[in-house]
Amino acid sequence: MARLFTLQEAEELLPEVERWLRAAIECRKNLSALDDQMRALLERVNVSGGVQVDVEAAARMKSGRQQAIERLQQSLADIEQTGVLVKDLDIGLIDFPTLLDGSEVYLCWKLGEPHIGFWHHTTEGYKERKSIDRDF
Repeated sequence: MARLFTLQEAEELLPEVERWLRAAIECRKNLSALDDQMRALLERVNVSGGVQVDVEAAARMKSGRQQAIERLQQSLADIEQTGVLVKDLDIGLIDFPTLLDGSEVYLCWKLGEPHIGFWHHTTEGYKERKSIDRDF
């Protein structure tokens, strides 16, 4: 069974989770840049029929890519070990499982929001978020 959070527990954990989330997003951005560099290198080789390749630079790109993958995986693992669900790394969207009237729902937070202010049913997504009110 998934860990269930109270709103207070989720808010208290948010700074740490946000730090890991930002690290994961940065790693993913670095990984994307390295992938672009590798594609460009392969394209130059293919177009020019075997252009002289800087083997050391290619090895550094490959090593950097592997390190970025490992850091990304670790950041995501750190988040998931807390019981928090990463829903969309592109926009920094996470969910905290909780109970509302005996049913599991998600407290929903997006990177940049000052606090957790929304929730949605487990069968719904970001677009169906509802504001947390005092009855929550």
